[in-house]
Amino acid sequence: MLTVDKLRTYGADVDKGLTLCMDNEDFYLRMVNMLLNESSFSDLEKALEKNDLEEAFRAAHTLKGVCGNLSLTPLYEKVVEITELLRSGTQMDYSELLKDILSEKKKLEELTND
Repeated sequence: MLTVDKLRTYGADVDKGLTLCMDNEDFYLRMVNMLLNESSFSDLEKALEKNDLEEAFRAAHTLKGVCGNLSLTPLYEKVVEITELLRSGTQMDYSELLKDILSEKKKLEELTND
């Protein structure tokens, strides 16, 4: 079960995230859980596989907003990195950056399983 204490251990700025969720802990945790099912993760992966940087940027930008609002700092930092490269249309191999994002997502998922 996901808790704010687990999120703090993960590195999230829980106090800031709670503020943006009206200090409603249940709502905040529900939003974090919803993020784990966000289609933008798979949208990003599929777009990068097709080398569609514009679509990949849209997906990454969506994730950046959600992760930022929830103050999930470790995941947010990874998403910011790829978002800015995609924003500028940088042609490169994004596989390692995507791997890092999916690894951070997995860490969050593991917090819900304990």
